[in-house]
Amino acid sequence: MLYYSGFTRRLGDVDEGSTVTDFLPAERARGITIQSAAVTFSWPPANGRAGPQGPSKASAVEASKDVLPRSSNPHSINLIDTPGHADFTFEVLRSLRILDGAVCILDGVAGVEAQTEKVWIQADQYRIPRIIFVNKLDRDGAAFGRTVKEIGARLHGWPAVCQIPWWKNGNGTLQGVGDVVGLKGILWEEGGDGKAVKMSRLDELTRIDFKLAEELKKARIALVELLSEHDDSMVERFLEHDEDHLAISEVEIRESLRRCVLQSPQQVIPVFAGASFRNVGVQPLLDAVVDLLPAPNERPDPEISVGDAKGGLNDLLTGRLVVADEISATSARGKKAVGSPKPTALMRNLEACALAFKVVTNSRRGVLVYVRVYSGAISRNAALYNTNLQVTERAPRLLKMYANDAVEIPSISAGQIGVIPGLKYARTGDTLVAYTGINPKNGPPAPINSLQLRPITVPPPVFFTSVEPNSLAEEKHIAETLGLLLREDPSLNVSVDPESGQTHLSGMGELHLEIARDRLINDFKAKAEIGKIEIGYREAILTPPPSCTEVFDREIAGKQARASCTATVSPLEESFLDSTSSDNSKTMILSDSNRLTVHHPTLDSFGNALSSETPSLPQTLQLPAILAALQNGALAALARGPRHTYPLHSTQINITLDPATDIFPTTTSAALSSAVRLAVQAALKAASTDGDTVLMEPVMHVTISTDENSLGSVVHDISSARGGQVVSLGGDDSDSHSSTPLGNRALVIDPKCIYAPPDPFAGSAGEADVAAEVNGQRQITARVPLKEMVGYLKHLRALTGGRGTFVMSVDRFERMGAQRMRAVLGEMRGGHV
Repeated sequence: MLYYSGFTRRLGDVDEGSTVTDFLPAERARGITIQSAAVTFSWPPANGRAGPQGPSKASAVEASKDVLPRSSNPHSINLIDTPGHADFTFEVLRSLRILDGAVCILDGVAGVEAQTEKVWIQADQYRIPRIIFVNKLDRDGAAFGRTVKEIGARLHGWPAVCQIPWWKNGNGTLQGVGDVVGLKGILWEEGGDGKAVKMSRLDELTRIDFKLAEELKKARIALVELLSEHDDSMVERFLEHDEDHLAISEVEIRESLRRCVLQSPQQVIPVFAGASFRNVGVQPLLDAVVDLLPAPNERPDPEISVGDAKGGLNDLLTGRLVVADEISATSARGKKAVGSPKPTALMRNLEACALAFKVVTNSRRGVLVYVRVYSGAISRNAALYNTNLQVTERAPRLLKMYANDAVEIPSISAGQIGVIPGLKYARTGDTLVAYTGINPKNGPPAPINSLQLRPITVPPPVFFTSVEPNSLAEEKHIAETLGLLLREDPSLNVSVDPESGQTHLSGMGELHLEIARDRLINDFKAKAEIGKIEIGYREAILTPPPSCTEVFDREIAGKQARASCTATVSPLEESFLDSTSSDNSKTMILSDSNRLTVHHPTLDSFGNALSSETPSLPQTLQLPAILAALQNGALAALARGPRHTYPLHSTQINITLDPATDIFPTTTSAALSSAVRLAVQAALKAASTDGDTVLMEPVMHVTISTDENSLGSVVHDISSARGGQVVSLGGDDSDSHSSTPLGNRALVIDPKCIYAPPDPFAGSAGEADVAAEVNGQRQITARVPLKEMVGYLKHLRALTGGRGTFVMSVDRFERMGAQRMRAVLGEMRGGHV
């Protein structure tokens, strides 16, 4: 795309590490995309057409006698190249949040993969219009027809085939594409750079390749029929042309496709074909981006929240969304709104509203904050108020990024993506506003100071490793470096074990943490030891011990403090978690499915004594403060198990609060918290003495996609070798995707009802054979311990000949069996020797 638009003078290659958007050393070494990169270019090029567009557009206009297509005029395209690996899901998520449209690239050999389905569902949630480009059709085993069937079956949309592959002599060698919209053949020069192209209209194509011309007619009929089902205007065009599918003009087809793409929810998915490695099909795809995907002003109103009110940004700016602060101000003036809504003076002073969707630390430019502007324009040296952090920062410079290069610009207007260097506080998901006459200390007036765009959801981390500085002098540098990593990538998480003092770095997967470790040591030059990836286990008691009473009596800050506590602990099933409370008790749900119940039989719910014989609480220590102290003490005790030192899970703690025996004149909140900690720790120790504790491990919800032939070996490996539990086996005709959020429910499509051109080696059964192949793909849903999923992808590829893929998410913690627990403990002890 960058080459044909004139942005770069050479064609990059992933295998050679010469691509523009994959510029990190780790990306070039591995041949994958790790972080999203932004590039702005013009299509068609402002200095003239590049590639095959000139002749094709002129021919289309002559034939249709209609208006020029959108792609005849230069358009500015902000391209964001996102990763495809499951470990970098957050990179995709934060890019999806600010997109206007998306091109989904599929592998013509692998078809619709499991990670593609996951990202497609995420795009559904943001209602992003999409088109599909089936790539790698030059490879052996490429099957465009089968992939089209899979699009309907797995992505729950009607594939609108806009191009079909032009196979050389029908032998599976790609030489061009048949343009279904324009009814012409586009032939690329073999071995060229993709700029030398030969166009063939339908009558000429009939002489050159009769089989392709006939298939092109079938594809055009299928396309018009599909569009007629979802676009009333196409029905009118069809009738105007005497029900001749081939007589409808290219521009009319394109406009109908655009209307279907912009429908919400989107049910028609335009599909294009090509092979980018052979430079086939890229320029028509760029035309489709301009012709079919929306401009910023054609997208729905951005979602915002202002105080308790929620609505659209444009509704707020135009006065249609009235917030509480404005209502109270209007009533105070004694005025009543009459006629059409008008923007208030507050809204008129709002110069710009933008979302910070990415933060990057650049070795030359420092911290770069990527922003998408949704209204107004951010000017150089503008004061930007961060409504999430309630701070004001200056934007001394504004940049437009070209992957790793940048150009300074005077302003970033609405609908554009830009970069602000030098911001100290802005994070991913923060809303930045520019306001006329802003007070740098206090920020803009209410309700502007609470205006927030829809945030970016951060998935929870599942893997972690330890980070140990080589010396005490390195601790500060390590902490600052980890802070920069976290600001760049919020899906990373840093925590410190309060008992051991060890720093843990958590992430989305093995590769994610491996890249983070490389950046820490190589890019930031941190002198630290990186430990082995470990699993966060939990510990649970099996038998309830007798109650334990502990008295805390020592000097705190020069003053004597004394408190007493009696506690009992017992196992708790997650299904019994309930936070209901009575007048004489308070139940609190703690982390890791633990529960604390405080009984106070001699006190009411306000902490007052129920009888004159019961001592009342001292004025310096009321019931809310006591409950908070009890909770803090219980949490401290639960943080470390009695036998294996892992945090406790599924534990019920009962504490009886009696002011006569537990509260003394010298009792403080800190003393009471310490007494609770000692009592609960003693009870847990007694529980481990009476009966051994059990380890609990995180169990993942795993969805594995494999072919029918490998199903048996994958199921056997999951259930026997990895100790997992297979929940369900489903094919494409199952309802396993019925909950896909496409609108309110998923669109279930029979692959037999989808038009797809025959593949060169699909067999004599043709279309029915392709449908059978799609249905032959199976989905395995299983619950597997996280430990067994470490490095599973390599094993799965070995079992399935490279065709298997999987996605997983955290399900819950479960108890280990005795044999498995002995194996895990033995491995841990062996690791420490």
